[in-house]
Amino acid sequence: MAWEKGLLTEEPPAEGSWASSPAVRAAMRANRNRDTRPELRLRSLLHKQGLRYRVAARPLPELRRTADVLFPKSKVAVFVDGCYWHGCPEHLRESRKNAEFWRDKIEGNQARDAETDRLLREAGWTVVRVWEHEDPDAAAAQVISAVRTLVDKTGSSET
Repeated sequence: MAWEKGLLTEEPPAEGSWASSPAVRAAMRANRNRDTRPELRLRSLLHKQGLRYRVAARPLPELRRTADVLFPKSKVAVFVDGCYWHGCPEHLRESRKNAEFWRDKIEGNQARDAETDRLLREAGWTVVRVWEHEDPDAAAAQVISAVRTLVDKTGSSET
């Protein structure tokens, strides 16, 4: 599939790339950091419920981290975590190649996620994390509940 999309070539990896092969580089380039299927499904359900939000936005401007879906008025930050990249306890399959690198990478992602949650909560935000494999309707219900609860408390509107 990578060949068909033009992501894979016979050329060696680009200078400065740490990918071990053109196939690995192609697979890495194909991974999206926003607008993934789980995010699009969740956003569609939230929009159908009349909620309006920002996409891939920083909850705290000074923090170089973006939420997948952001409700600034009610201060709700939503993260849709990929099972591999964030170490889902149900679905993570450890890499057989370069295992130590990937273990360190995923552990680093988990530590950054925990730090992000802590910093946002300290700043008065509600953090909602859902796994990519979760039922979109259940995930949307969780987000809607968080937003509407906070909207009721503050009187502001995200719709």
